[in-house]
Amino acid sequence: MYKILANTIFLGKDVFFLPECHSTNDIAMQGLRQGNLKEGSIVITDCQTQGKGLRGNTWETNPGENLTFSLVLRPKFLDITDQVFLNMAIANAIRRCISKYIPQIQVKWPNDLVLAHRGKLGGILIENILSGTSWDFAVVGIGLNVNQRKFDAPQATSMSLLTQKEFALPNLLQELIHHVESAYFALKNGFKEEITQEYLDHLYLYKDLARYTVDQQEVEGKIVGLSNSGDLYLELLDGTLKSFGIKEIRFPNF
Repeated sequence: MYKILANTIFLGKDVFFLPECHSTNDIAMQGLRQGNLKEGSIVITDCQTQGKGLRGNTWETNPGENLTFSLVLRPKFLDITDQVFLNMAIANAIRRCISKYIPQIQVKWPNDLVLAHRGKLGGILIENILSGTSWDFAVVGIGLNVNQRKFDAPQATSMSLLTQKEFALPNLLQELIHHVESAYFALKNGFKEEITQEYLDHLYLYKDLARYTVDQQEVEGKIVGLSNSGDLYLELLDGTLKSFGIKEIRFPNF
């Protein structure tokens, strides 16, 4: 079903398809440690039974209806403290690809794909293998709701629900990987400012006043940017600027 990709330079020249697995990220990490995978390898499955997200969340997906895969990168040109730029580059790439079909798609910090008032349709989870204090490999797990139309989670949606169309998964995968590779090369060539600006330009609730949950209490403020480590800067109503990590703040409606 999923073939070696012809429209890329290095991504997807090794494609490992599993009809079912617990987590493509775990399989990719294991493959790297065993020396069976290299930069550009893709692990993809039709049925991921224990897909992982941030905060330890699981990813709900019906067999054969969505894209769940992991790709292997080796960003040794980046300092390990610069993971935020890899995260933004990948998020930009996925959003850019989907925007061809859903123009208003946005990124919810740090790496979810959402449509305002309609729900979440994708997410990214990056896990690293380090060599001492330097980057060895990054495993980028991507889950995208494509053709699924029924979800238990009320905030979940899909490309098919939003467009009333069915998508050919292999073709969409090729498009996604082409965009990811282009974004990766831009990062490698030093376009950090441009990557950051594109990310902010399409960031959900950026500079909009909204209510967030912090320590089980509501705070009102607006997102004004990111720290060098990728934390979220929120400007509160009294003008105070505070930064939050991923486990410290929850967005409204998600």
